[in-house]
Amino acid sequence: MNITLTGATGLIGRRLLKNFRAAGHELLVLSRHAGTNLPPGVGLATWDPMEGPAPEAGLRSAEVVVHLAGEPVAQRWNDSVKRRIRESRVQGTRNLVAGLAALRNRPKALICASAVGYYGDRGNETLLESSAPATGFLPEVCVAWEQEAQAAEALGIRVVRIRIGIVLDARGGALQQMLPPFRMGVGGKLGDGTQWMSWIHLADLAALFQYAVENPVTGAFNGVAPNPVTNTDFTRDLAQTLHRPAILPVPTFALKLLFGEMSGVLLSSQRVLPAAAQSAGFTFKFPDLRPALADVLSS
Repeated sequence: MNITLTGATGLIGRRLLKNFRAAGHELLVLSRHAGTNLPPGVGLATWDPMEGPAPEAGLRSAEVVVHLAGEPVAQRWNDSVKRRIRESRVQGTRNLVAGLAALRNRPKALICASAVGYYGDRGNETLLESSAPATGFLPEVCVAWEQEAQAAEALGIRVVRIRIGIVLDARGGALQQMLPPFRMGVGGKLGDGTQWMSWIHLADLAALFQYAVENPVTGAFNGVAPNPVTNTDFTRDLAQTLHRPAILPVPTFALKLLFGEMSGVLLSSQRVLPAAAQSAGFTFKFPDLRPALADVLSS
């Protein structure tokens, strides 16, 4: 199968390149940088998502497009950063779909990343794909982002939106940032630790994207493991896996000093379940946190 991929240099994109190549798919990457370092045999077309429609050269052979590109959320927010976060997802996806619309022969499917930020801070509520979105900056970005992707359905393209949770991998993402203090024995829960964390092993997330590419599924999929945990439980399991204590909680005021408005993401509670994936027959290799942590920290 011919697959075009955006966001290929990120944590998820790098894993998808590896998995897709192993499965025998033909790959082309859309990147802003002509000098992007890619594995042998992977094609490259340059495209700045903010500058205009995706180029025909990057799309005309594609049977499936996987869209991951977007400004990182995990940084201290100001008005400029928030604008980049929103526009990279909303305008970027709009320009991608505009490129698809201009094709004579269009791909069969668009698999687009989204995020569990769609649901906002929901306490102990169990959240499924059918749950309503929240209000606020990140939920509203996710809603607009998904709407732009869904516009491809009017072009006869199958659309899947994968709402990604906390991705576990020692070489990137949130876990990589957590590891140094925990390895030094000074890690701890965030705030009161009661907030739910919806996590997923990188291997399972990549497998879910591949499942969406290779099977005739459509709609929203929660990219999370079936067993979310509270921050207190996550902290305990991470510390025990590293054989370190975790006795120094990070108070809410300190998080707000360090991260400003973005601290709300760290403290929000999202008890998200992958109902659509399980109903479709997808099987998680790492449904439970302790084995997932043990695997990513041993590799």
